[in-house]
Amino acid sequence: MAVALTAPSTVPWTMAQMKVAMLRHAFHGRRAQTAGTGAALGALFAAGTIYLAFVDTDLLAAGYAVWLLGWMLGPVFMGGGDETLRPEYFALLGLPPRRLAAGLLVAAFVGVAPLVSLCALLGLLVVGVRLGVANALVAVPAIVLQLAVFVLLSKVSVALVGLALRTRLGAIASGLLNGAILAALGQIWVFFWAFGETGVPDAVWYLPSGWGLLAVRGDWWALAALAALVLLLQGAWAALLTRRVGATRPSARSRRPITAATANGAIVAKELRTWSRDLVRNHQLMFALSYGVCFAASPLILGWDGMLPYAGPIFIVMAAAMASNLYGTDGTALWLTLMTPGASDVRGRQLAWLSAQAPVAVLLTVGFTAITGGPWPLILALLAALLGGAAGLVPLISVYGLIPGTDPHRRAGNPLRTSEDDGGLTGLAYVALALVLVTGAPAALVAIWYGWAGVAVGVVTGVLCYWGFGLLAARRLRSHGPELLQTMRTGRKPETTVASRFAQLPKGRQTLAWYCFGLGAIPLVPQGIVAAVFVANGMLRHTWFLATYMPPGLRYPVAAAFMVLGVAMYATGVWIVKPGKS
Repeated sequence: MAVALTAPSTVPWTMAQMKVAMLRHAFHGRRAQTAGTGAALGALFAAGTIYLAFVDTDLLAAGYAVWLLGWMLGPVFMGGGDETLRPEYFALLGLPPRRLAAGLLVAAFVGVAPLVSLCALLGLLVVGVRLGVANALVAVPAIVLQLAVFVLLSKVSVALVGLALRTRLGAIASGLLNGAILAALGQIWVFFWAFGETGVPDAVWYLPSGWGLLAVRGDWWALAALAALVLLLQGAWAALLTRRVGATRPSARSRRPITAATANGAIVAKELRTWSRDLVRNHQLMFALSYGVCFAASPLILGWDGMLPYAGPIFIVMAAAMASNLYGTDGTALWLTLMTPGASDVRGRQLAWLSAQAPVAVLLTVGFTAITGGPWPLILALLAALLGGAAGLVPLISVYGLIPGTDPHRRAGNPLRTSEDDGGLTGLAYVALALVLVTGAPAALVAIWYGWAGVAVGVVTGVLCYWGFGLLAARRLRSHGPELLQTMRTGRKPETTVASRFAQLPKGRQTLAWYCFGLGAIPLVPQGIVAAVFVANGMLRHTWFLATYMPPGLRYPVAAAFMVLGVAMYATGVWIVKPGKS
């Protein structure tokens, strides 16, 4: 294999073969099911994009801009993207940077995401066929070049963020930017509403995502611009690969020694030092802050400030999701705790997490609620309940659903990758999002119905969640500490009853269960809960929220039906894997 890679003409083809072989052996079990779910969702989005080619080319240009943002931000959010083939694997072969970049680029086209994006880009061919034969012929190279731009921009953005995470300022700046972009995607309905009122801005045509469409429409210069951009991005990626492969970590600056009078105080001091020094945690904290502020502020485009007070609660939920694998990201350092009989650092970690997140959350919540004038009872109830719930759930989720991570001192040239199981990390983050939201539900309901009584309920539930979930996490850590350490050392989880039972199910039942668990949130949350909130606030005819398009008498029933469907999907998944099923 090494001999084949030294021949310039065979490098791309050989790397593509390596990628195919690695994926063929890697896609099994949970990873295969996750990939299947992602492919199904991607196919739906691709079909919707192609539909825009028949409806309005302006909307198609905006759709491709969203795809471009997804390619740039998705890998950053999901731990550095696809790294089946890493540049470090080829560091000793002496390949020139451009040849290495060319080989990795060809290999990057092998996978589910490029295939789905290729299907979405068939909208260019649809537009070309509608315009004429010459336009249809131009669409073919435009599709290939546009896909190459998507892939290369993704690689370059990940590499730039990886370099940024080597400095504190870079980690903060990249976290702010990535959080703002993801929040904009999460509130895309705001921009669609604005576009519906003012039309799609002409600027989307002149973004790199729109150049292929310009070329098909008859602006032939755009095809040459795409080819030039591909060459430019490939050169930039080659230079960044050189920096990555040859990078060395700077030595840590000397710091004032940690002093503490108690064991818990030592844990708090250590954790706070980690929050201040670990650049990945700096990035995650700023990401959560930027996401919360931008998500809540996006409706200001429409002149509505009703979401501003929720910036603090949104920040808490996102910060908890970012820290959901708290013990996993520490790697094998758990042995320090296990060597002390009967010790547990859960309470110290809880207090440190609150010390790092609570001041920011309180400042956001009080400041924005004061600007809008309320609703004070609901917001303060959510603040107290979510802070306690998140501080209790972060260690609990981490010790029960631990994803083996890379020791901080062994992280590769891509600092975003803190674990080999990106799908597991993403799933753990979604679990944390859902559970933290549930802890705030009782206080929110009481605040809506009875006003200030909800604040008292929020304080009580927050304290109970903090104490109760922390107690469960500490007991789990004491009883299963050696198993958790073995998991982090080997990267393999011991088979649990549920896992072994699931593995013994027929393939058809496994697939059905994965689709129930993976897609159940769509009818339950956006089409059910969110749509009902929109209907209650008179916000009608919103993008893909079906209930908002219904006649008055059917709006709430449709939203309720979607909620029932989502719960039924989760219940079906549980029923499939429960004992006694085969």
